[in-house]
Amino acid sequence: MAVENGVSGPLKGVRIIEIASLAPGPFCAMMLADMGAEVIRIDRTQASDESPPLDYDKNILNRNRRSVALDLKNPAAVDVILDLCKNADGLIEGFRPGVMERLGLGPSQCMATNQALVYGRITGWGQDGPLSQTAGHDINYIALTGALHATGPAERPVPPLNLVGDFAGGGMLLAFGLVCALIEANRSGKGQVIDAAMIDGAAMNMALTYSMFNAGLWRDRREANLVDGGAPFYRVYKTSDDKFVCVGAIEPKFYFNFIDVLGLSDDALFASPYNPGKWPEMIDRLDAVFATRTRTEWEQAFNGAEACFAPVHTLAEAPGASHNTHRGTFARTNDVVQPSPAPRFSRTPGAINYGPRVLGADTRAVLSAWGVSDEQINALIESGAAVQS
Repeated sequence: MAVENGVSGPLKGVRIIEIASLAPGPFCAMMLADMGAEVIRIDRTQASDESPPLDYDKNILNRNRRSVALDLKNPAAVDVILDLCKNADGLIEGFRPGVMERLGLGPSQCMATNQALVYGRITGWGQDGPLSQTAGHDINYIALTGALHATGPAERPVPPLNLVGDFAGGGMLLAFGLVCALIEANRSGKGQVIDAAMIDGAAMNMALTYSMFNAGLWRDRREANLVDGGAPFYRVYKTSDDKFVCVGAIEPKFYFNFIDVLGLSDDALFASPYNPGKWPEMIDRLDAVFATRTRTEWEQAFNGAEACFAPVHTLAEAPGASHNTHRGTFARTNDVVQPSPAPRFSRTPGAINYGPRVLGADTRAVLSAWGVSDEQINALIESGAAVQS
């Protein structure tokens, strides 16, 4: 299989078709492309107005993939995608259940051209169930799993951005599923359909929380538990300069290091850290203590203390943090700061080979490389079934 010069990664040689969709699908495709897969993005022939305003070529989620613009409502464009499936290892789609079938691009149609094709589907509610045709977003999916109820201050739940449903429970889950199915297809010669539902992935992310709940170690309310901000030793505190620090000193050795730095080792209130009845009073005292110094001063005080302490960085600050710069956790490409590919591989590392492409920038080049004749490409472009930017 032909890949672009310089592309590396453990998935080099894998070909994936991505039918453009919203955040979870592109995140999955980005992860695969970061690891060397050749992922071609099938975009609409004009930009969608369904997502938040973000220039297409500035969206980090679109990196490392070339863009082919096709009109999926045009039968000629559908025929081209079916032809592309013959040479693909996998396909990613993120529409509501039934949409791809109505377009003529459902699993049965695509897999009829290639029985080894892995067909990955990402939705919020899943391919079946009473809510499968209902509109929703991350906040709705995590609401039904208990994840939203467990997150935030005592007064009301607060969504943890859209990390739990869209990304960890959605795009990352589909990437895992695709790789699993690709490994199996290499053994059996047969593809299969992956139903990756964000509600299922969000529930999986709650495995430890449900373990603690089942064991009677988790109270079913917010700010009342070990890792939800209820414990004084696993919490965020405000400093005198209106910034924040956090501590995660769960284990006794780290906890006693923590209160030692604060000068509270001889205070009887802090002698029994695992008594929830004392937590509110301990938190009030710690709020007052942390408010006496700046964030930098607390960083200096905790330096080397082994107390599971860290400053809370803003989005602007995080890429410049010394540990992040040492590891290259963030990359700067064409003046765009973005997370680097992860995880790390010792022999076949992933990479950012190029940034997001303008919609339809690669239509002609990709279709030609995937075996579509010049005559057919010209006809597609002339008819409006395809667009070359």
